[in-house]
Amino acid sequence: MSADFQKGLDATKRGDYATALREWKPLAEQGHVVAQSNLGWMYQTGEGVTQDYKTAVKWYKLSADQGIAFAQVNLGLMYKEGQGVPHNHETAVKWFRLAVEQGNADAQFNLGQMYRKGQGVSQDYKTTLKWYRLAAEQGLAFAKHNLGVMYQKGQGVPQNDETAVKWYRLAAEQGLASAQYNLGMMYNEGQGVPQNDETAVKWFRLAVEQGFARAQVNLGTMYKEGKGVPQNDETAVKWFRLAAEHGNAKSQHNLGVMYQKGLGVPQNDETAVKWYRLAAEQGNADAQYNLGLMYHKGQGVPQDYKTAVKWYRLAVEQGDANSQYNLGQMYRKGQGVSQDYKTAVKWYRLAAEQGNARAQHNLGVMYATGLGVLKDYVYAHMWGNLAASNGNENGGKLRDFVAKEMTPAQLEKAKDLAQECVKKNYKGC
Repeated sequence: MSADFQKGLDATKRGDYATALREWKPLAEQGHVVAQSNLGWMYQTGEGVTQDYKTAVKWYKLSADQGIAFAQVNLGLMYKEGQGVPHNHETAVKWFRLAVEQGNADAQFNLGQMYRKGQGVSQDYKTTLKWYRLAAEQGLAFAKHNLGVMYQKGQGVPQNDETAVKWYRLAAEQGLASAQYNLGMMYNEGQGVPQNDETAVKWFRLAVEQGFARAQVNLGTMYKEGKGVPQNDETAVKWFRLAAEHGNAKSQHNLGVMYQKGLGVPQNDETAVKWYRLAAEQGNADAQYNLGLMYHKGQGVPQDYKTAVKWYRLAVEQGDANSQYNLGQMYRKGQGVSQDYKTAVKWYRLAAEQGNARAQHNLGVMYATGLGVLKDYVYAHMWGNLAASNGNENGGKLRDFVAKEMTPAQLEKAKDLAQECVKKNYKGC
């Protein structure tokens, strides 16, 4: 190792990248392969130089062509991400394979990624596992974490939560935030380990110390619900806010809920709307529903039925049952749309099939009154009965009201249909 190269190496350890550049660039221009790969890294990351992907590729290529595995892996990543070169998964795979031949763990992991996602190769979970295992055997935490994911999802192996926990734990103990979060989730849900809120909190805390947003969301939820920690809305808000400010949609929605209900913060509908909107624009269905509701009721914004309908529609595209019910309401009443009983029935039915008790009741009302469907007391009774069994008092009132107009045979049929509908999980009733 030349003295000049060592000077550059010592400089990087001090964070003095300007000196590293001054020492390494002449060496790289003279063909020093490690200096070339290091320059590639500096230009890729923007350490000590203006970030320049094309120049990074140039230096990586010179080094990679001479067999330096570090450069081969990073050049593969540049092709995978389309940084400084056109996207080319096949070329990425080529460079990963060359580095794999030298036993490089990062290359093994990335080649596994390509097989998992079917990028540049045919998707093949078993081959994915092979490369992850090899990288994990060399201690690579990302590979251990991903092995955990494969076992949890049953991808290429029989589904096994206990084995998933084993791999998550190994990666988590190396400090990998995503593994700490997933291990916390396993304890939170009691998957592969006995359910334990305190241990879940422990792992979520370790992940949040590294700024892992999803763990911040979950830690906030634990404080909100008083699971594994004393209940504390103010602390819940703190964690929701941290994740929300980093763009996490679930936390933005949760923060909106806290402002709307005045939990841990002064009640403020306008601020609730702000956070709902940020989450809704990222496609969060709960936020889309709640933002629609704010426009529907005129809370925090001027009442605007058309805008309410817009947000409900976006949420129903994701199957949100509450939005399906509310969209049914809008069509039944002609709010923000032309009144259309048949379309109201369509949306009530979709929500009712998901077990939404309010929709089941309203669908029963439509059958009882003959609005949007043929009048039919048997189905009115059935849906009212189902709504009542799901806790809707009005469903019980509807059932008892139409029962007075029905024959014993009709009552028997309605009860039989309700039992069959439950067995079918409310689908196709």
